[in-house]
Amino acid sequence: MNSNNSIVSPSNGSARADIFSGLTVALALVPEAVAFSFVAGVPPMVGLYGAFLMCLITAVLGGRPGMISGATGAMAVVMVSLVMEGNALGGPGSYAGLQYLFFTLLLVGVFQMLAGFFRLGKFIRMVPRSVMMGFVNGLAIVIFLSQLNMFKSEGTWMQGQPLWLMIGLVALTMAILTIVPKLHKKAPGALIAIIAVSIFVAAMQIETQTVLSFIQSNGGTGIKGGLPSFAIPQVPFTWDTLVFVTPYALILAAIGLIETLMTLSLVDELTETRGSGNRECLAQGLGNFVNGLFGGMGGCAMIGQSMINISSGGRGRLSGIVAASALLFFIMFTSQYIEQIPIAALVGVMLIVVIKTFAWSTFNIMNKVPKWDVIVIVLVTVLTVKYDLAIAVICGVIISAVIFAWENALRIRARKMVDEQGIKHYQIYGPLFFASTTLFLSKFDVQDDPDKVIIDFEDSRIMDQSAIEAINKIASMYERAGKKVYLVHLSQDCVRLIKRAEKICVVNILEDPSYFVGIDNYHQYIENLEFEAL
Repeated sequence: MNSNNSIVSPSNGSARADIFSGLTVALALVPEAVAFSFVAGVPPMVGLYGAFLMCLITAVLGGRPGMISGATGAMAVVMVSLVMEGNALGGPGSYAGLQYLFFTLLLVGVFQMLAGFFRLGKFIRMVPRSVMMGFVNGLAIVIFLSQLNMFKSEGTWMQGQPLWLMIGLVALTMAILTIVPKLHKKAPGALIAIIAVSIFVAAMQIETQTVLSFIQSNGGTGIKGGLPSFAIPQVPFTWDTLVFVTPYALILAAIGLIETLMTLSLVDELTETRGSGNRECLAQGLGNFVNGLFGGMGGCAMIGQSMINISSGGRGRLSGIVAASALLFFIMFTSQYIEQIPIAALVGVMLIVVIKTFAWSTFNIMNKVPKWDVIVIVLVTVLTVKYDLAIAVICGVIISAVIFAWENALRIRARKMVDEQGIKHYQIYGPLFFASTTLFLSKFDVQDDPDKVIIDFEDSRIMDQSAIEAINKIASMYERAGKKVYLVHLSQDCVRLIKRAEKICVVNILEDPSYFVGIDNYHQYIENLEFEAL
């Protein structure tokens, strides 16, 4: 992802840049919110209200200035089954699924705010770099594939002149967006490109798909609307309802937080600043909770719109506030104009986002990093595209953890020697934990060892209960053979760990505060102390 750093300037931004980037984001939010509402099986206005509420609340209260939140596809694909099952529960023609969605969002909000309250946002640090690269590449591909749907008209692929017009207008948008920043670094390239292409299409009276035709082709009527209104979700407040919506709420909360925290980490890297994951969890939770009360579909951080904002110069909270306010303004007062924007202009902007989002450095490091990292990058990329972000990240983290454990398990070593007094020494190197216990036990030759054995942990660490059990096991083996074994050079935290485990396994440990450091007659010191056989 280092290539992105050269594209996105780490400057602090300005109010002017925030305003222009916010307007650009608002324009890009319209078709995205509408498209995701269709995916979820809810009316377009529900998606637009969701985008407005999420964007505004997280911009004001979130932990990552410059990051944009709204209705997302990752959450929409889960919502569709929730809405369908809710409709079935309500009976034919009841459209109860929408009300169940709003009620679920209340729980989503509670779960996410609890995650923030208990400071679970810090666990994003557990995501390895390889998983992050796979996540970025996967989302870039997902964004690209979603834009291909814009080349369809009434469910079928464009052909002939309409297709070539669409391609030409997309290319024109991308060209303007590439040239403008080179002429003037602070110019809002994306906004200029959208306006220029819209004026060109209107002046030349070119017939091409617009925001309105896109909405109509998907069964909608337009984006005209008023302020979102407060309403308690109309669902039966029973135990059965809670049992039905809670699993969906947990999944949506997890997906939302994972995508948000991953996006937050990416924006942190691009802007060379640091956001607060825990504060963002609280803001995301509040945003979804308010959506449940005001008729929005909820959502989370949007990597596409966040990249548009950052690459357009948006760095502060003002950019998100402007984006949300402009979106609501479009809905209430200027819908007839926004509906005339060519879809090609918005597609061109999103394709530039794809180019800037994809970690092109992946191809340069393929032969320079461990093969397991390459496998994780590819796996997370594929899973993000095929399934969703949550599954991809969880699988990536688990596989990376297993690989880490396996590689560290192989590092356990034992240097052996018998001193002039006939005492055998095992000097242990490497961490002793669940994955290395088998290899650790294989290092000892109980039957052929002398009557006294010293196991030296100066260069090792006892990490967990499995390690304690392994030490207990080897001590028992020596005891059955009529031999004594002594543990030396245990650090204080290792001693405390063993003592805490005394209630669940038999381990006797002699505290050794001096660690035998600087003692001239080491063996005489051992003889003078009464070690107990373990």
